[in-house]
Amino acid sequence: MALKLDVSRTDDIAVVRCRGRIVFGKEADELRRVVLGLLNETQWIVLNLVWIEYIDSSGLGTLVASFISARNRGAEIKFAALSPQAQRVLTSTKVDRLFEVYDSTEDAIKSFHPHPEAAAG
Repeated sequence: MALKLDVSRTDDIAVVRCRGRIVFGKEADELRRVVLGLLNETQWIVLNLVWIEYIDSSGLGTLVASFISARNRGAEIKFAALSPQAQRVLTSTKVDRLFEVYDSTEDAIKSFHPHPEAAAG
């Protein structure tokens, strides 16, 4: 299945729901293009990978490159709802240590806005 990207916004946070495969070629190129475009508009991006069926080495490289591009711009990319396949790839390559990964998109969104009571404690 080709990669489908659905971009939505919650306040100033872009959420990209990815469905299909993140692989060498147009899929990885499209993900990179979308993320770089969003980085021109917002500092906060959540990549939801719940419907990802497969990630190859090029796709993994695209995720890492996107993360680094965000960091270099003072922005953040967080990952949410990893599919079993995405979890396996990120864990086996130890790349999951680079990223903040959340169980849900909602949890990732909340992490951008710490609760005031947490800061006061």
